Amino acid sequence: MTHTTTHTVMIGAPAKVVYDLIADVTRWPYTFGPTVHAEVFETDGSTERLRLHAFANGDVRTWTSRRELDSANLHVKFEQERSAAPVKSMGGEWRIVPIADSATRVDLLHHFTTAQPEAVELVLKAVNNNSDAELAALKRAAELGDDYDKYVLSFSDSITIHATRKDVYEFLYRSDLWPQRLPHVARLDLTEAVTGVQSMEMDTRSPDGSIHTTHSVRVCTPHDTIVYKQTRTPPIMAAHVGRWTLRDIGDGIEAGVEATSHHTVVIRPEVVTEVLGPDGTIERARELIRHALGTNSLTTLRHAKEFAENG
Repeated sequence: MTHTTTHTVMIGAPAKVVYDLIADVTRWPYTFGPTVHAEVFETDGSTERLRLHAFANGDVRTWTSRRELDSANLHVKFEQERSAAPVKSMGGEWRIVPIADSATRVDLLHHFTTAQPEAVELVLKAVNNNSDAELAALKRAAELGDDYDKYVLSFSDSITIHATRKDVYEFLYRSDLWPQRLPHVARLDLTEAVTGVQSMEMDTRSPDGSIHTTHSVRVCTPHDTIVYKQTRTPPIMAAHVGRWTLRDIGDGIEAGVEATSHHTVVIRPEVVTEVLGPDGTIERARELIRHALGTNSLTTLRHAKEFAENG
């Protein structure tokens, strides 16, 4: 039996702005709360194949989907090619309907089947929760308009390590050992109920000596990439996602690994002066976040370098 749902939101923004946010899945991890990571691995401009990692009822699920992008009619259709149990099949459509120049209705439709009848309520709960969260986030981002990109900060830092990707990856993957290996990590609790999907709570020392507690989920691909999303962020951040990437470089005695830390953060403008004081600005927030995250990431990479090169 096929089950269907429809979720709707009214957004005070032009339809094209709304459509562009939906069409660009690379923005989903830091725009939509449920999305951990989204990767386009095949596209011809109007058809895409995606690999998605997202929360469903508190657990991270992974699936691949095909999307049909119709920019003329402002529709995006999707169908899962490989679903995650207990879902047997799932698809749907984003319908963006212009109401006025700066008023848009969005209908998010789903249809799904399950392998077991008793799983219907579980899947329905996940679809309802995720749809509501995605539409609320879409509304917030779209109504910020051009200002939204002003609150998004993306950057990366890289170092060269003369070792194998396997050894560098091992250091990054074994985050349970970071309190003994990294000076800025005061505490870290790690669980890995499913191989390659980690949940970790970490106390981190900032350059000013203060302690921040964050909770993240990580999706690990040996010996290549670790992507993560913070599910508990400092108050000034609406979202924080990132990834560690490892790339072979050079030949012979010059062979090594380019290890890179990538971050994308969304700043919460409404709390900037509360956190930074009455003179706080978005630009100052960007500088402080860039310094704090970049310092910790480079510290991690330098210790990974020492570990991998010296054993």
